[in-house]
Amino acid sequence: MDRDKLLGEFLRARREVTTPRQVGLVDAGYRRTPGLRREEVAMLAGVSNDYYIRLEQGRERNPSMQVLDALVQALDLGPDAAAHLHALARPQASTRRSAAPVDQVHPNVLRLLESWEHAPAYVVNHRLDVLAKNEMATALYEGLEHNDNLLRLALLNPAAHEFYLDWETDTHSKVAHLRAAAGTHGTDAFVIELVEELSRESEEFRRLWDRHDVEARTRAPVRFHHHEVGDVFTSMEVLTIDSTPGQKIIVFQAEPGSPSEAALALLSDLTRHDV
Repeated sequence: MDRDKLLGEFLRARREVTTPRQVGLVDAGYRRTPGLRREEVAMLAGVSNDYYIRLEQGRERNPSMQVLDALVQALDLGPDAAAHLHALARPQASTRRSAAPVDQVHPNVLRLLESWEHAPAYVVNHRLDVLAKNEMATALYEGLEHNDNLLRLALLNPAAHEFYLDWETDTHSKVAHLRAAAGTHGTDAFVIELVEELSRESEEFRRLWDRHDVEARTRAPVRFHHHEVGDVFTSMEVLTIDSTPGQKIIVFQAEPGSPSEAALALLSDLTRHDV
């Protein structure tokens, strides 16, 4: 990843997936290229067409805060994508604010994970490496190759298409998360290595990566199919561990009284019997 080109690549990718209707423009009909034209973004952002072209081509690397905020509006960027745009334009400031990530999980967090006897939970870092998981998460992901990294699991293991009932949506979310991490930790050799590996091995990753979608993972429905207990519909909650930069707890809960809660209880019973 060439940091000098990332800002222009991001602007171009977001322009190409933003429709005229999305930003309040009248669609005049057939377009040779998808999304907005450069001159339309320039007009919406209140900058000259030449200036915007220099931004996309990487020849202008110091846009003002006012220009960045105008581009956020012009491209209809959400909060995570807006923060990503600012981080790309001000990488040194972003680096100074970010503490070094830590991959060792504190014993207090491990005890918390194990206290959730009926909820699969694990700790991930910014690369979505699984650093620790409780017994329920171990049982839920048992036998799945690459389950030490959620992106490798989703993109390099064909069984993931059956395991994740909403594979497309879930994988899109994971790639958008990695985009956000790449903006904040762009010099992390392990992030670069992961992106290169997935780009080499997965056509689907290349397609999603080229969109430059940016979104942190938070609360969302996640539906699994487990080979022993069947379908499990859950609500995913992502909790930030403030004491350890970059680490998050991901926990899955089923609706009380639902068949999915019964499936998780059965999985818990199976786990105890295997011990």
